[in-house]
Amino acid sequence: MDPSHLHHMSVSVDSGGGAGAGADRFPQWSVQETREFLMIRAELDPTFMETKRNKVLWEVISTKMKERGYNRSGEQCKCKWKNLVTRYKGFETMEQEGMRQQFPYYNELQAIFTGRMQRMLWMESTEGGGSSKKRVMHLSSDDDDENEESDVEKASGSKKKKKIATSGSKGSNPHDSTTNVNLKEILEDLMKQQMQMETQWMKMYEAKEEERRNREMEWRRKMEALENERIMLDQRWREREEQRRIRDETRSEKRDALITALLNKLQREDL
Repeated sequence: MDPSHLHHMSVSVDSGGGAGAGADRFPQWSVQETREFLMIRAELDPTFMETKRNKVLWEVISTKMKERGYNRSGEQCKCKWKNLVTRYKGFETMEQEGMRQQFPYYNELQAIFTGRMQRMLWMESTEGGGSSKKRVMHLSSDDDDENEESDVEKASGSKKKKKIATSGSKGSNPHDSTTNVNLKEILEDLMKQQMQMETQWMKMYEAKEEERRNREMEWRRKMEALENERIMLDQRWREREEQRRIRDETRSEKRDALITALLNKLQREDL
């Protein structure tokens, strides 16, 4: 896929698209705003993988974006996410590393999908064969998202009506309270899941650390045994060398004494 074509798709989605007047178009997404959006989306990715109908989650992202000073609706966030994933997949198939650098959010999206795969592998290893069904659900979650987002694209010509309907729904207090309750429950579930995962990871880390310490202690014992053996061999060699030196000195003394005795005997005979 041509990168320039992907970029054109990005601009058309970011600006709202459609044939409406300029006033109906959404403002462009800045680089900083997109990075903030990807950070929020990465935090909620585990929950997206466990929830099939994630309209409330996009409202959570919209609320978090507003807290950071960006006025984006849940529908806008969904469209932006689909656009970024489409561009990421296009650049992911390219071999040249330089082509990937043309997409400034490639690393952020790669981190999201890498973390998702790691979570899936971890769940599969901890839950055994029963996790295959869940894994299929995880893999199809983005497809469900895209199916929901396609409805948004088909209705791009009626954005003004959607905007009026959305503003009318926001004035409904019961809906807001229900949404807030749902958001609170989702965030609490997310925190519980993260705490459970951290606890299990900590247990695995402690087990690995204990195994490493045992291996290190065993290695130290072997090294100490080898060092003691080396010291004993060195001591034996020194003792043998000392005994050999003493024997050599004794032989030398006897030889000198014998030679002296012979010389004295020869001198007496000459006299």
